[in-house]
Amino acid sequence: MSPSQSLPDMLPQLPPDQKRLLLRHIQDYFYQENGEELGLLAAERFLNFVTFELAPAFYNLGVQDAKKLIRQQVDSLETELSILEKPINPSKRK
Repeated sequence: MSPSQSLPDMLPQLPPDQKRLLLRHIQDYFYQENGEELGLLAAERFLNFVTFELAPAFYNLGVQDAKKLIRQQVDSLETELSILEKPINPSKRK
């Protein structure tokens, strides 16, 4: 993250239909787990908490996984390219 960008600027905006679905899931979860009817405002506040406080940890795990995969692919490419190298025979001049 560059110094001029804050965390909210870095997070993508959820499409409205996806946000509605997530809010519905949150409300359903609270009702099933606690028997509580969670209003839309409370569900939005909870979604914001998860988004700003918890999601970055999971995002970072994804970044680490991507870095590991890229390293593996680079190692594989290096091996394949090494196989293509031609030996250099020393000159037999005397």
